[in-house]
Amino acid sequence: MKHFIGHHLVASTDEVLELAIGTPLDLWFGVEDENEAERAARLDAARDILADDPELTDRLTARAALALDVHSADVLRVVALPVPLPCPSGRHRRTVAARAA
Repeated sequence: MKHFIGHHLVASTDEVLELAIGTPLDLWFGVEDENEAERAARLDAARDILADDPELTDRLTARAALALDVHSADVLRVVALPVPLPCPSGRHRRTVAARAA
């Protein structure tokens, strides 16, 4: 089945998101192996876009919340790890106990 947005044939999920927010996803997430100068330029461009369209942040937040609501089971699925992760609360208790001493 082919999907269209307006007259545009949508080829991927990323393309749907790009059309929905009006900017390329790489602008927000970066690209693999980008150097510090490229990262700084990308973030500067993103700041300019947000300054030009202050409502973009609200639209992005609303879409992200909707996506999380629709896909929360997938996002929150817990994967069994072969090695148990350290308990951060144990570190916190030691830190609090060390301060009390």
